[in-house]
Amino acid sequence: MIAAQAGDVLASDHGHAPGKALFTLEVLRCNPGDSADQPHWQSYFVELTEGMTLFIALSEIREQQDPSLQFDFVCRAGICGSCAMLINGRPGLACCTLLAELPSPTRLAPLPGFALIGDLSVDTGRWMRGMSERLETWITGASTERDICEIEAPMEPSLAEEIYELERCIECGCCVAACGTAQMHEDFVTAVGLNKLARYRLDPRDDREDAAFYELIGNDDGVFACMSLLGCEDVCPKNLPLSTQIAYLRRAMLRESL
Repeated sequence: MIAAQAGDVLASDHGHAPGKALFTLEVLRCNPGDSADQPHWQSYFVELTEGMTLFIALSEIREQQDPSLQFDFVCRAGICGSCAMLINGRPGLACCTLLAELPSPTRLAPLPGFALIGDLSVDTGRWMRGMSERLETWITGASTERDICEIEAPMEPSLAEEIYELERCIECGCCVAACGTAQMHEDFVTAVGLNKLARYRLDPRDDREDAAFYELIGNDDGVFACMSLLGCEDVCPKNLPLSTQIAYLRRAMLRESL
């Protein structure tokens, strides 16, 4: 049972102006580096202003109320994916979420499936690196041995567009957090891993055939583990066609297995 409201920061504590609308954020706090610290909900109050994003509200809280609050951010524009978190139980990016579109109170928690650093901060980088090394998500084959000064062969614009579409993944971890399979089966490569391989499978500079991709994902930890719950595509902040790509891969890997 998670303790509630321990050490709440009251509106009067930070000089709330009368007449201004207050928004309540309840943050699941925990410091895994402190064995005495137990997970608990802590409430904060911010003055709601026009256009205020969740990221701006958290920044104000950290600057004006509680410098110990941990959360991640870099770009503040939905590009880096660092500020992903559970927003009322749904994975999303704090920098792309308007407070005006959320109910008050709103509850925030760290993404499940990743090592917790503290409060809303999780180590997605280590997870993504491990996935990338496991699935060999890079251009592979004789083409990597070419002279780097050699002019690349032109690529059909339509194919370049297909690759670019899949390359838009920002590795935020939202699809991993929303994946029912990943939460039950920690070795599942997830939609982000399968999307990576789908991208390299399209790339003519990668010499791998489907037999090589089958060795990577043609098993119970790979594409056949997906239960097609579609949570990944529902929450992807870049609106990537993840379920379609997984279906294409599953069909190709099934052919390869015959």
